[in-house]
Amino acid sequence: MCGEPCWLIETYLNAAALLDILIVALVFFGLSLLLRKTQALSLLRGVVILLAVVSLAASVFPFPAFRWLIGNVLTVAAVAIPIIFQPELRRLLEQLGRAGFGLNRLPESQRLRLQIIEEICAAAARLSERRQGALIVIQRETSLQEYIDTGVALESVVSAQLLLTIFYPKTELHDGAVILRQGRIAAAACVLPLSSGRNLTDRKLGTRHRAALGISEVSDGVCVVVSEETGQISVTNSGRMIRRLDANRLRTILQAFYAEAEQAPSLWNALVQRFQARLGGQPELRDRQLRG
Repeated sequence: MCGEPCWLIETYLNAAALLDILIVALVFFGLSLLLRKTQALSLLRGVVILLAVVSLAASVFPFPAFRWLIGNVLTVAAVAIPIIFQPELRRLLEQLGRAGFGLNRLPESQRLRLQIIEEICAAAARLSERRQGALIVIQRETSLQEYIDTGVALESVVSAQLLLTIFYPKTELHDGAVILRQGRIAAAACVLPLSSGRNLTDRKLGTRHRAALGISEVSDGVCVVVSEETGQISVTNSGRMIRRLDANRLRTILQAFYAEAEQAPSLWNALVQRFQARLGGQPELRDRQLRG
């Protein structure tokens, strides 16, 4: 009924043709993702526009010599283009070699959490070596906006270098706490509430440790504190403190707190029991270690 056009559609537009079109579209989509936000994208756009203009001119005007020149130029371009786009092609092959465009990589949120933990641990270790005090609070479920408002807003990426700069004794922001929210440094020089004193058995604890306990009593946040006098690293949560940590133990504890919310209390209790077992025969030292 519809004549020759319908017959051509039925002949050529079948399942195999649709699959062929889909594969070509996926190839171009993958190339666009690869070249996105790179200088190669602008270069490729210029090459495509130039080839389109030249091919159109060669087909419209009857110039045999010009067509011969264009034909040879295209042959040379087929060799030159892979050389021009060598970095992008190399990156594509590396991604393919690392399990197909990163299908086996960690989720972005988990990778970011691990990176933040590494930055905090690196900064804490350096601050401990230098005997420079620090107070780093990680917001979890409970909002810490009222304490963020008392400091200087930063909204910056978490890095060990930035934390070291903030807590350098001669900077304006070193006196106070840094609060991390949603994977970023929300503010520095924040004022935290001091502990009420019910859990304090060591009267030698300074203001930083009392503030670390205080913020853990009023929220579910995790606080990392570095002593200015001894260089010791401690962690507080739920009004309790684990002291005398090194970078590896600090990493283990922070990874536990970055687990699912319903698992965090049991993980904390497991960590406390582990340190209690290690200090089993020394009750006084155990109280100082776990309760501050």
